[in-house]
Amino acid sequence: MLRFTPPLCDRCGAPLPSWRTISRRHSRCPRCRRQRGVIAHAVAIGPYEGSLRGILHAFKYEQRYTLACPLGRLLRQCGAALLSEADVVVPVPLHPRRQRNRGFNQAHELAVHLGLPVLCALRRRRATVPQTELTASRRRANVQAAFSLAPRYLRTDSRLRNATVVLVDDVVTTGATLEACAHTLRRNGVREVMALTLARAVR
Repeated sequence: MLRFTPPLCDRCGAPLPSWRTISRRHSRCPRCRRQRGVIAHAVAIGPYEGSLRGILHAFKYEQRYTLACPLGRLLRQCGAALLSEADVVVPVPLHPRRQRNRGFNQAHELAVHLGLPVLCALRRRRATVPQTELTASRRRANVQAAFSLAPRYLRTDSRLRNATVVLVDDVVTTGATLEACAHTLRRNGVREVMALTLARAVR
């Protein structure tokens, strides 16, 4: 299984070209230098290709539930530094209809193995087209206003207030879904949002 190795962007975690071209000014990838996102720091284990892609497809689409535990442990090891700074983890939600069809939310199954309290604080309030079917520009529009805080966290739960939260998902492509979730959390009192995923699509 391929894993990311330094140099990596110190915000989104994407690979940078080489040590010969990195400097303090260029410790972020071109995209992060152009755009100011809400997520403070993101970590992914490796590129969304090869054996990691195959394992994730088996986990998500072939109902290989037993993979959640070893994948969660791997995620916890690789994201240890990030998790040590966090108060809670929040899985990226599926729309209820998609979760019923799949039978589980893969992000939640990973989150329960990370050693921190898991808050299912977000809900996907409208069904969206799968991001893999869209171009980068359309992905941002696809998830705009797609997420909100789950009702119980609006009324009674204060664990999000001024908290450092780690968003958990299986794969990040453009980051549009994670950013949309992070905007919702920040609007509702979260102090800082980071992100932890198994794989990252690399151009």
